[in-house]
Amino acid sequence: MNEQTRPDADRLLAQIQEDEARSRRGRLKVFLGANAGVGKTYAMLSSARAALREGLDVVVGVVETHGRKETLAMLDGLAILPAAELTVAGRSLKEFDLDGALKRHPALLLVDELAHNNAPGSRHAKRWQDVEELLQAGIDVHTTLNIQHIESLNDVVGSITGVRVWETVPDRVFDEADEVTLVDLPPDELLKRLDDGKVYLPEQAERAAKNFFRKGNLIALRELALRRTADHVDAEVKDYRDQKSITRVWATRDALLACVSPREGGERVIRATARLADSLDAPWHAIYVETPRLQRLPESERTRILNVLKLAQELGAKTTTLAGESVAEMVVGYAREHNLNKVVIGRESVDGQSWQFRWPWRTTLVDRVLRSAPELDVVQISRGAAADGRALRAPTNVQVPTGSAQAGKFH
Repeated sequence: MNEQTRPDADRLLAQIQEDEARSRRGRLKVFLGANAGVGKTYAMLSSARAALREGLDVVVGVVETHGRKETLAMLDGLAILPAAELTVAGRSLKEFDLDGALKRHPALLLVDELAHNNAPGSRHAKRWQDVEELLQAGIDVHTTLNIQHIESLNDVVGSITGVRVWETVPDRVFDEADEVTLVDLPPDELLKRLDDGKVYLPEQAERAAKNFFRKGNLIALRELALRRTADHVDAEVKDYRDQKSITRVWATRDALLACVSPREGGERVIRATARLADSLDAPWHAIYVETPRLQRLPESERTRILNVLKLAQELGAKTTTLAGESVAEMVVGYAREHNLNKVVIGRESVDGQSWQFRWPWRTTLVDRVLRSAPELDVVQISRGAAADGRALRAPTNVQVPTGSAQAGKFH
């Protein structure tokens, strides 16, 4: 292998078992949009027609055209599954025919509007539950979803738009999708489509323009869609790295690792890392490595370490405590496992003077980390005058070096 390390046997076995389970399950592709009218259903149908030309057995399970002529035209030549008819409160309703789809068992099934609530009397209350049963049966599914229908974003979208969305999909359904395609349209173009009658029928379009379809709302929803898609791609990168047993960090995006030391001044390091992560819009972790020697620390010092980790968690970090013989090895291993490309370390000093100037033969943690993982960037943070009890001011400007252990500048 060319990644400098041999794959872990337990992880390799778990990966083989996971791959076997995936091979029996259908694949889910989600066409994600910031809002109605961006072209999700059209993009899904375009992809389906390409698959049909390649000889794949493609069936339309349910597609909502909303009266759009362009979308309706894309259905030409595609096999369409008849809808199931349900009687609810004396009324006849048409719904997606789950049993008919399972019996037909195409290679690829199109199921529009993943967040749809099924009519009473359906086997499942939610359409995403229908999709899960189809996937378990080994059928590939293509579907569409608007960003406001992801469960964890429901409150966020409501606070931005003032509109409560009642149909939602659990985050795990979206996160477990095999592929996510973002269908994006700038707000001005979407508003023009609305004016041209290409999103809703005239009566619906007028109501939408007064409520959901305001430019500020569309900009915010677009940002949410872009970020959620990026998160899904990050997860795909992690899965690929795990499958290929890749350990070297890939700096596809900035991500930080703060190292908590038993020495005083750790709060300063944590606060500086939190600000740096915020300025970079980057996720960050904080870890403490307990070596055999550090297990004998007094209770007061152990309490201080726990408080520093608690502070990191409150400021948004993922925190953990590791045990090992070498702090540098554990730091590098954690950074590589979680693909964190920037390591933040408190500067080692005595009486304000750096150790490497006092004892030339002594190697610092920074030296050892860079020697083991030259692909990492290391940022050194001054711990300040914690020992003499003076008040500390957190750094306001941190210079991030590239592949070197230079100190940042502070005011």
